[in-house]
Amino acid sequence: MTSEEYGRFLQKRRGEILERVEAAARRAGRDSSKISMIAVSKTVDIPEVVLAHAAGYQAFGENRPQELKRKIDGLAAYPEMSDVRFDMIGNLQTNKINQVLDCDVTLVHSISSSHLAQAVSKRAVARGKHTHALLEVNVSGEASKSGFAPAELRKAIGGLLELPGLSIEGFMTMAPAGDMVAARRTFSGLRELRDELASSHGMPFKILSCGMSDDFEIAVEEGATLLRLGRVVFDPAYALH
Repeated sequence: MTSEEYGRFLQKRRGEILERVEAAARRAGRDSSKISMIAVSKTVDIPEVVLAHAAGYQAFGENRPQELKRKIDGLAAYPEMSDVRFDMIGNLQTNKINQVLDCDVTLVHSISSSHLAQAVSKRAVARGKHTHALLEVNVSGEASKSGFAPAELRKAIGGLLELPGLSIEGFMTMAPAGDMVAARRTFSGLRELRDELASSHGMPFKILSCGMSDDFEIAVEEGATLLRLGRVVFDPAYALH
């Protein structure tokens, strides 16, 4: 596939995704304009990101700090990419915090513990930065997944909201793979937890980051405001069902 053909694929696929998002929003009585998406670019290189931007994507997500920095640095050579934004979506280790903060990411999706939140706060203050972040919640309770257990988060949230240099904008979760019933339960559980904490702490927590290539329509139906889409965006072999 030539770069021109791939660019046309990206544009066509983006239209198809938006149609799916709009239909799911209608089913749930939601306004689709309130739902955003990031193109998860971890499996593609800089030329593909440039083509995706030309197709209409402005926000991208990376899960490895070194790859995040490489792409941001590489895209500096493209004047048309000046409005591009990057989020950090992967597990964040404390020894990589400085690297992520120095990239000036728009949003960190994966604050998975009080210890990590405190470390990000401390490093942000030391750098004179203000980091916007989401708290990762393990709604499904899977041992393989990171994040706050809901009961743990209820106890910790008050202190986390007081940390300097860190703004908690909402929550992120991942659903069990391949189980759409469990995915719906996970996403609705995150929304209900957000509603509870927003009420008890007087905070809007506007961002719910949930929904990936296989389950984003369910996520929209259950209240997601930010979708993390990788294969469905970039892989021509990925079939929309």
